[in-house]
Amino acid sequence: MSYTNESGRRQVLDEMAAAADELSTALAVLGELYERLDEHGAERVEQTVFRPVQSAYGQLKRTYVEFAARHGMPARTLRAGEVGLPTDPRAMLERVADAAQLADTSLGELQDSLLPIEVGDEALRAGLSRTRTLLGPVPAACDALVRTFGR
Repeated sequence: MSYTNESGRRQVLDEMAAAADELSTALAVLGELYERLDEHGAERVEQTVFRPVQSAYGQLKRTYVEFAARHGMPARTLRAGEVGLPTDPRAMLERVADAAQLADTSLGELQDSLLPIEVGDEALRAGLSRTRTLLGPVPAACDALVRTFGR
């Protein structure tokens, strides 16, 4: 399938926005989870999961906005995350792990598509890599916390 640079860049932006939406949901769930935990549990969640997800979201958002601006394309407003139904801390952490994994997988597929090379630039590629580096340990950190809650 052939595409123009503009349509390729639009696809890059759309895929980055979808990953950012997943991270926004993870942050909303983590905010709710933080309120439900005792001080010690909340601190562990903040250190091991919230900060990496927040940093990854910030990196991805910055990469998204700057890439759109460099190429004169409109950047959509990224949506606020929704918490949804789970109220059990374990289920909430599993939801966060799933959202982080989905975002990481989506960004990996974007990188594998070579669009960031064909229609992007070095700053885009670096931003995607940094985001994925921040997200990498999140699912395992969530799993570790799930195993320790309730003990």
